Amino acid sequence: MATAGKVIKCKAAVAWEPNKPLVMEEIEVAPPQANEVRIKIVATGVCHTDLYHLFEGMHKDGFPAVLGHEGAGIVESVGPGVIEFQPGDKVIPLFISQCKECRFCKSPKTNQCEKGWAADRYDVMASTESRFTCKGKKILQFMGTSTFSEYTVVNQMAVAKIDPAAPLDKVCLLGCGVCTGYGAAVNTAKVEPGSTCAVFGLGAVGLAAVMGCKAAGAKKIIAVDINPEKFEKAKVFGATDFVNPKDHSKPISQVLSAMTNGGVDFSLECVGNVGVMRSALESCVKGWGGQCAGWLD
Repeated sequence: MATAGKVIKCKAAVAWEPNKPLVMEEIEVAPPQANEVRIKIVATGVCHTDLYHLFEGMHKDGFPAVLGHEGAGIVESVGPGVIEFQPGDKVIPLFISQCKECRFCKSPKTNQCEKGWAADRYDVMASTESRFTCKGKKILQFMGTSTFSEYTVVNQMAVAKIDPAAPLDKVCLLGCGVCTGYGAAVNTAKVEPGSTCAVFGLGAVGLAAVMGCKAAGAKKIIAVDINPEKFEKAKVFGATDFVNPKDHSKPISQVLSAMTNGGVDFSLECVGNVGVMRSALESCVKGWGGQCAGWLD
């Protein structure tokens, strides 16, 4: 049944207020307006940033909202002015927009587009430009994407078309976790060939960081996690050594220093914990060691 130009009723996980459980609700999703794309979300991941907004950030102006920013889906309809996308395209919503016109998009130094939701409401993490309503109340759009809904409406500059053969239940991780970890190693830390690296935390971000370190040519990649069951998976992505802090009585930075003749060249923190960030920093070799936080997993 054709739905273009019509309001769609669907299920979504709504955060009505901070520090409260998400509630499954039937919401209304309005048609896309000019330069917008309405997407049927097929798969979504849960990122620490979603939980941070709900349970740690708790900015009252960021609620009620539909959370989620790590998804993939199929274009259902497009608004006026959209020519790059058409119904049926497989896409990934992007929480970091790319207008391709502003000074930041044109610069190789950053990808912080000045026309996205974050330009004005970064602290709130939720855009007021939302096509969601529930029980007669406007629902905000989290990070410009809101993938915890069966349908969402996104500005076309925040959408990436992908290979039609791509499995959406896997590539949804490209929306945040994979690009965050891989980019932290390759673009931010700029891991060098022959270097020694430590990756703290082996969630999606951490595993992607391991993969990035390997792609950059690191000779030793130490995977650090308190769950040893993750080590085999990390090995597949390129980790060469494994450390469980629970197996040691002394600080993990001292353990890594002993393993690396004074500390690692690059340390990537992929947990989003201040204590772990400090340990990661203290694990770096004096003089040139670099630490990067792949926030958040």
